[in-house]
Order: sequence, then C-alpha cells, then structure tokens
Amino acid sequence: MELESTRLELKEISFDDLENLHELHSTPEVDEFNTLGIPKDIEATRKLIKPMIEAKDKNPRGAYHWKIVLKDSGEFIGLSGLILSNDKFKLGEIYYKFLPRFWRNGYATETAKTIIACGFDHFKLHKVEAGVATENVNSIKVLEKLGMTREGLRRKILPIRGKWVDNYHYAIIEDDPRGY
Repeated sequence: MELESTRLELKEISFDDLENLHELHSTPEVDEFNTLGIPKDIEATRKLIKPMIEAKDKNPRGAYHWKIVLKDSGEFIGLSGLILSNDKFKLGEIYYKFLPRFWRNGYATETAKTIIACGFDHFKLHKVEAGVATENVNSIKVLEKLGMTREGLRRKILPIRGKWVDNYHYAIIEDDPRGY
C-alpha cells in the first residue's frame, strides 16, 4: 500500500531502505523522544526493520510502515506507520519521525494527516491514536493542529535513555472535526 499527499509519497519499507533507516535511527536528535535508542550498528537496524517488513505478509495485516520521500525528488526524509488493532474496537495508532534537516517544513503534519485519512477512509477505523512524550512540544503541536484531542497522561511509561518518561495520549474519532 502506498499513500501520497501534495508533496510526499509514503512507500512501504524494504531492505533496500536499510541505510536510510539506519541513518534516521542513528541521529541523536531523532532519538531524543524515541524508545528504541540508537542502534549499535547497521545489523541492529536490520533486525529492527525485519518484523516491519515481514508484517506485509500477515493476513490480516496489523501494521503498515512507510518510508517518506519527497514527491519531486524521491529523497528519503523519514519513516511513518499505522498499527491496526484488527478487532471490534477499530483502532489505529500512528507514528512518524524525520531526519532533522527536514523538520519545520510541515512534513509531519502532512504525513499524519495522510495516514489519519487513510485510517478512516480505507480501514474504516473508529479512532486513530498517537502517543507523544510530554516534552515533545513540536509533535504535540502537529497532533493538535490535526484535531486530535489529548485524552490522558500515562506516567513514566516510555523508557528513554535509562529514564522513565511521561507520555500524552492523543486521539481523533471518525466523526470528530478534523483540523484540516
């Protein structure tokens, strides 16, 4: 499954994307609010993305993981995904991360908007959720701009660099007004 927006294409990841994904996950600024930690080498990244790639073969699929590329140049700028509950609750959870040189261009908003629309329109989800570290102000702004509501606080839930960090839980329901 591929998605596109005005400026971006979201294409399912493959092992051909290993070097780009390793660069993304190895970037300290990207790791600031990431629970994965920086991989020790490219083989650690290969092990990380292997289940993401294998998810394509599952039926029903529980996850989609997309590389994000600029439509005009094909340049890799980040990674995003949608995790599906595949049950009567009809839930999806989104995530996104970008190389720092592409921050503050509206790409996170454009990506999240595209995935949320896919969740409601293609997968007929009832609710799309996202978790965000409470200090990740830029991502909080993105989620709120899209019409997501802060539903709660999960205290000390994220293991980030040896510390337990709080997480806000955001969501938008299929009949909520969308911020776009």
